Amino acid sequence: MAKYLIDTHTHIHDPTDRELSAADTFRHAHELGIDKIITIGTDPQNSLQAKEFAEEWAGKGERIFWTYGFHPNEYVEKDRANLTNTLNMASEALKSPQNVGVGEIGLDYHFDGYSVEMQRELLLEMLQLAQDNRKPVSFHVRDAFGDFWPIFDNFKLPTSVMHSFSDSKKNLAEALKRGLYIGVNGLSTFADIAHPPLERAVFETDAPYLTPKQFRGTMNKPGYVKYVAEWAAEYYKVEFGEVARITTENAEKIFKI
Repeated sequence: MAKYLIDTHTHIHDPTDRELSAADTFRHAHELGIDKIITIGTDPQNSLQAKEFAEEWAGKGERIFWTYGFHPNEYVEKDRANLTNTLNMASEALKSPQNVGVGEIGLDYHFDGYSVEMQRELLLEMLQLAQDNRKPVSFHVRDAFGDFWPIFDNFKLPTSVMHSFSDSKKNLAEALKRGLYIGVNGLSTFADIAHPPLERAVFETDAPYLTPKQFRGTMNKPGYVKYVAEWAAEYYKVEFGEVARITTENAEKIFKI
């Protein structure tokens, strides 16, 4: 049985995305049984902030890792002219010993004002970055799977994760068919959504977002993975320790941590 859990998707490197100090955030996580944390970049500057944060705290003994991401909603017209330079800098950043992947990246057609062309352009470049560097990906896809699957299918990636999946059973089946694992978070504790088999799940918080049911209205924290795991033990009718073992082994395998 696993003695600890992993938060595979959080944003704690940004001080505005946590209510505790970094030291207290780690302390709180350890008290609740979370031993490893992956903090996720959302644009070039934010990703380098994640890098610096992970490297600093790893140097202090924390098991903290990071990913280089460019969220589809963060890519705006002014970024296009500098995209080649951005990707070159990203390739260098991926050499960081604490880097474990690319993400979050994907497509998001949920809000008005998006550009399909620009989002697809960025996704193609970021997938090439991941493929060239043999890095797993944390995907963010919302209301866009019709466009996403044909793009995804053109790349050969290491085993990767569909972050915070909340779409149809059909698209869940498509994700599982393609070997993707599914990020399960606080959303599962209060929303009627499709769930993967436990063998294909990893836990995440997406902190400070998607706080589990019992803490709705407050900022999420990596420590709250414990409550996602408690929900999963009840939902899957499996002992908590077995839930921890399966999801921890999944995360360690995918991200090589």
